[in-house]
Amino acid sequence: MDPFTKLTAVAAPLPMINVDTDMIIPKQFLKTIKRTGLGGALFHEMRTRPDGSDNPDFVLNKPAYKQAKILVAGANFGCGSSREHAPWALLDFGIRCVLAPSFADIFYNNCFKNGILPIPLPQEDIDKLMDDAERGANAVISIDLEKQEIRGPDGGCLKFEIDPFRKQCLLNGWDDIGLTLRNESRISDFEAHRKMESPWL
Repeated sequence: MDPFTKLTAVAAPLPMINVDTDMIIPKQFLKTIKRTGLGGALFHEMRTRPDGSDNPDFVLNKPAYKQAKILVAGANFGCGSSREHAPWALLDFGIRCVLAPSFADIFYNNCFKNGILPIPLPQEDIDKLMDDAERGANAVISIDLEKQEIRGPDGGCLKFEIDPFRKQCLLNGWDDIGLTLRNESRISDFEAHRKMESPWL
């Protein structure tokens, strides 16, 4: 998992509440267990027309936001089913941070496991960042995880809270497997000792 330290990027506005995981990645794209290749299906039903062509009105299809790495969204983002493909699709598209007033619990946890920083903020802060994000290519927002700060295009600064353990995992790029491998030598020592103590196992 790539570490998350500082991110300065274009932020795309998605002023919708209750964006569920089926909207993020529709069910027909869940046949794979690979974490790559899903970015093209992100928000598929909103990004594409019935004939399969791009919907020019959807924010991530607009030239100013095609390289967006930050998403500013409405409340209850990531609700619905627990599919981990949702953060996979966001990450494969390039989104590393989602700002919203609130998140569905399972989606929120899955984001941290996949290197995405979800930041819940008061509605008034989201309203300000949404306004910033609507500036198009000038909608550049900076996020400093170590300092727990968000800076908008006008230089204004917002602070955010995050669980210290999750913060350290993101800063170091530790997913669940990475956390386990930090104890690889102790695990190997235990297995070797157990083999000597109980060779019949």
